[in-house]
This record gives sequence, structure tokens and C-alpha cells, in this order.
Amino acid sequence: MMKKKAGLMMALVLSICAVFAQEVKTPKVVMDQFMDKRFGMFIHFGPVTQRGTEIGWSRNKEVAQADYDNLYHEFDPRLFNADTWVKTAKDAGMKYLTITAKHHDGFCLWPTAYSDYNISNSPFKRDIVGELAQACKKQGVTFCIYFTVLDWHDPDYPIHNPYDSTKNVKGDMTAFKTRMKNELKEVITKYKPFMLWFDGYWEKPWTKEDGKEIYQFIKSVDANVIVNNRLGKISEKLNEESVGDFLTPEQRIGEINMNEPWESCITICNQWAWKPNDQMKSLKQCIQTLVTTAAGNGNLLFNIGPAMDGHIEARQVKRLQEMGDWLKQYGESIYSTQGGPYAPNAIYGATRKGNKIYLHVFQRKDGVLTIPAIPGVKITKSYFMNGDAVTIKADKNNYQIGLPATLPDENCSVIVLVLDKNAQGIPVIPTKA
Repeated sequence: MMKKKAGLMMALVLSICAVFAQEVKTPKVVMDQFMDKRFGMFIHFGPVTQRGTEIGWSRNKEVAQADYDNLYHEFDPRLFNADTWVKTAKDAGMKYLTITAKHHDGFCLWPTAYSDYNISNSPFKRDIVGELAQACKKQGVTFCIYFTVLDWHDPDYPIHNPYDSTKNVKGDMTAFKTRMKNELKEVITKYKPFMLWFDGYWEKPWTKEDGKEIYQFIKSVDANVIVNNRLGKISEKLNEESVGDFLTPEQRIGEINMNEPWESCITICNQWAWKPNDQMKSLKQCIQTLVTTAAGNGNLLFNIGPAMDGHIEARQVKRLQEMGDWLKQYGESIYSTQGGPYAPNAIYGATRKGNKIYLHVFQRKDGVLTIPAIPGVKITKSYFMNGDAVTIKADKNNYQIGLPATLPDENCSVIVLVLDKNAQGIPVIPTKA
């Protein structure tokens, strides 16, 4: 009888532990730290840069599979300098950096013990992930890692061609997930990333249950590691069915969302990995993309693709430096702010902190910018962040803000509205362009 009771007690304890494990989530204080950063660098890099085609997706397309899978034998990015990459991010005003440690092609940019398809077996041999982690630590930039859910190179993963979803009957998802866990534990314990950015959730071998299993495994290794929402089947909202800590709209700016953390990932050019002479966004596009994202209460993960020899193109470095110069003057209106209360539109967006609203003006349509009035609130002071005064006329429904013939900043000018109360409790106000 005692053995039976002991057995029942043990089963109950295990059951409670299992339920607890399923409920482990990233602490809110950690998520707040992440969202306060607002601006990060995304880096897509790997052996395929030697062909100038897209990472992962050009395998079996522009680049034959046999050619693609052997590119690492020639991969020798001798101009790679982790300190330079991180300094470029820091000078741009970026607070975190995310590197594609392992993309869908399966190549590992660190010397993993669990696959031969890694950087140590290339002519370069050096640990790119490790050097970036150290450089980030040294320069005060938060280090993060991109990691693939699918792996078209792994013999245990049932699909080996992105353009042919026919399953390999020899695939073994149990063995695949075991290797995945080993690699994840390796990078978490060795490089201590603040965040893991997953991708590749869409193929049928991977299930929501697999995603939950991996999420809980990650939390068993480090409970504070942030995980995006691409471990399970992606959804537009965070709920009990989704897996992960924040939403990830891709190549678009998310809608204003005060309830769920989100991060848009967008490229500075068109392709994620380096492409010769790829079209690059203008400075105005770059700044207004960042501002509109922050005005929607989200983060921007802005992607660059280093060239095949490991250097970042001078034109990209210059564009990022220009963004950094803008943030030196206007960063107060971006970092550690909330979006709103005005929903962003094509003319303006807003962020807020304490009793201040930062109104970001994208374009001057005429001499007056009309915005909805906030009931029960008085504006006690208003000025451009460059110091110039701003005249505001208020009535019951609107504030009419006088604009100079030429705005102080051609890319995005910022008007500060000082309120008689805290701005952060004001509900979101719909706007029209």
C-alpha cells in the first residue's frame, strides 16, 4: 500500500512539474528590456554569398544542390571583422544584433560538435558566432542568434528540397530534434544570446507540438532567453495556441499594437543575403520605416548582407551611419518609448514617454498639421526637437499645429508636445492621412 501511495505521489509531482513546464514564459521585465531597444541589426551571411544569391532559397534553384552544398569548401571571408560589424551596428544606433548562426541550408557559422557542416571545416575556420558574441559584449550591443527550424541538408529532416515537399521516408524527426536540442544547448551555453530568432516553421514535418517542446527545452537551459513566434505555426496574435514571446511581421511594418510585443524584420536592400548592386532604400525610407515601427509600438530588426569576403558594403555602412546621425539628435523619441497615442499614417506618427508625446512629421502637406484633440488633456508646451518653437491652436476636436515653410529635418522632423498628465495611459487614437 505504501509503495502504491508513493507511486501515486510521484505521478502527481511529475504531473504538476509537467504543467509548470508548459507554462514557463519569458519574464515581463526581460520582454520590456527587449522592446525598449527598438532598433536592431539582422545579418544574413553564409557560404552562398560567393554566388550572390539568396541564402537557403537559391539551393536547388539558381544554384544546383551539389554546388550549393559544397560552397563551404571555398568559404573564406578574410575581411570579416566582428568588431567592425558590431561598430557599424552601434554607430547606426542599433541596440542589438542577430546573426544567422544556422539558416535553412543547415550550415553552421560556429564549430558545432553535432554536425560536420560547419565553419571549422571551411578554409576560414574561425568561429564567426563566437567572435560576434565577444564583440557585442565588448561594445555594449545585445547579442542574439537566428536559428532554423527546418534543415534541408540534415539527413534526418524529411524534406531536402524547398521546391519539392515530397518527404524522405528515411527521415527521423526524433533524431532531428535531438540534434537540434544539442545544437541549441551548445549555442545558449557557449554564446549566451539574449534572444533566439527562429524561422522555417511552415513545412509539414514540423508541428506546433514540436515547437512547444523546443520552447520548453530552451527555457530549461535558460529561462530568460527570448524566443520569437516562429517555433510553432505562426499566427497574427499571441495566444494559447501560439509558441513564442513576440510577433514577427516580415518585410512590412506591423499595425499599432499596445498589447503584444512585436518586431518587424525588413531588409535595407531587396535580398536578405548579399547581392551585387542590389537596390538600397533611401535614407528617408530607412528613417521613416524605423519611426513608423516605433510609432506602432514595435521594434525594427533591419537586415544587411555582408559581401562574400566578409566586409559590409561602404554604401550600406554610410546609410546606417546616416540613420545613427539622425538618432543622435532624435533618439529620445525612439528608445524606451511607447507607440501612440496617435496611430501612425503617411503624414505623421507618434511615440510617447512620461508626459511627452513625440510627433514625427514625415511630410508637409501645407502650413498646418491637424491632429485629433485629446479629451481632458492640456498641452503645456510645444517645440521642435531642434529647439524651434511650435504654435498650436486648439478647439474641441482638433489641434492645429503651425508648420514652417521648410521642416527642420527633410527625412523626419520631431515635435514635442508636453502634457499636463502622463501620456502613456491615453488610449490609441485613430488618424487619417
